[in-house]
Amino acid sequence: MQNALAFAPPPPPSEATERLRAEVRAFVAAELADRTPQQRAASWSGRDRAFSRKMGERGWIGMTWPRQYGGHERSALERYVVLEEMLAAGAPVGYHWVADRQSGPNLLRNGTEEQRAAILPRIAAGECSFCIGMSEPDSGSDLAAARTRAQRVQGGWLVNGTKVWTSGAHEADYMILFCRTEAKSDTDRHAGASQFLVDMTKARGAGMTVSPIIDMRGEHHFNEVAIQDLFLPEDAILGREGDGWKQVTGELAYERSGPDRFLSSFTLLAEAVRALGPDAPERAAVALGRLTSHIIALRRLSRSVAGMLQAGEDPALQAALVKDLGNVLEQETVEVIRLVADVEPEDEAAEVLPSVLAHLVLTAPSFSLRGGTREILRGMIARGLGLR
Repeated sequence: MQNALAFAPPPPPSEATERLRAEVRAFVAAELADRTPQQRAASWSGRDRAFSRKMGERGWIGMTWPRQYGGHERSALERYVVLEEMLAAGAPVGYHWVADRQSGPNLLRNGTEEQRAAILPRIAAGECSFCIGMSEPDSGSDLAAARTRAQRVQGGWLVNGTKVWTSGAHEADYMILFCRTEAKSDTDRHAGASQFLVDMTKARGAGMTVSPIIDMRGEHHFNEVAIQDLFLPEDAILGREGDGWKQVTGELAYERSGPDRFLSSFTLLAEAVRALGPDAPERAAVALGRLTSHIIALRRLSRSVAGMLQAGEDPALQAALVKDLGNVLEQETVEVIRLVADVEPEDEAAEVLPSVLAHLVLTAPSFSLRGGTREILRGMIARGLGLR
């Protein structure tokens, strides 16, 4: 059972990665100088097309991809350095985040040459945004329960169904849509699913309706996507028909293992350390030290997964563990700091810490939902360990 959850040693830092780290820090220090701590607290949910284009110009999107598709053929560890520096700084990377993190790699692995050539260079330039059509009403994180259906018709497919909690669907250029192309099997509930590449600029208003879901902060990130008789051409299918489950589980390894899964509350931790200062009460110092040690441990695990992906391995189980532990830490950070700093959330406070805390109190509940709920992840881990 121990081997089932083995983590490879993380790739060691190098002179090249440390030079890159210094370059990224100088970039964000200049570009984000006017960005408030409250804005930085949005972490990778913040969206800024102009900032994404500047990252693309620096070669910091699509870093590991082949040059022929706009990539830069750099290592997974170099990409990791850019990610964690951007997250630690609270950079508004949300516009390109999903495309760079998982949709681009999915296209590289399963797309046609035409799909790759047309879309990947735009992602790498910071000029193309993706959303993911996975979750559905009444099915939670049980992706195998998806009921959205793509039916073969003359020249392509006709799609009907509903997706929910679809982040960024109101402004994304493309969606990768997970749906059924065959009826459910009585013996294999994962069979008969496929993925489609949907051009959102054409789909919106042509069978697809995107409606906002306003979160507790009154902000619009999530959407409900209703699909009625949406026609998709034959070449919209991503990969092979019926391979949707295999494709999407491989995609989720990218989604669940990165530093975004334990750094979403990092701005709050940094502001708490700053506010409490070097003379913090012993109780607060111990609590902040504990949170910091957990970040260090999770960073090591996450870097290990990056190395496994670089080596072509399938770290889906390890990625699930990183996300579960990371989400626990992110949510725990909010409550721990609220207690030890003796501060209450206040959105319009003049002081930084109460206003940053107010942002995280309202957004932290979503951390253990996005990318798979805690229950789904722990079920995966239990199966991987042979416990169920």
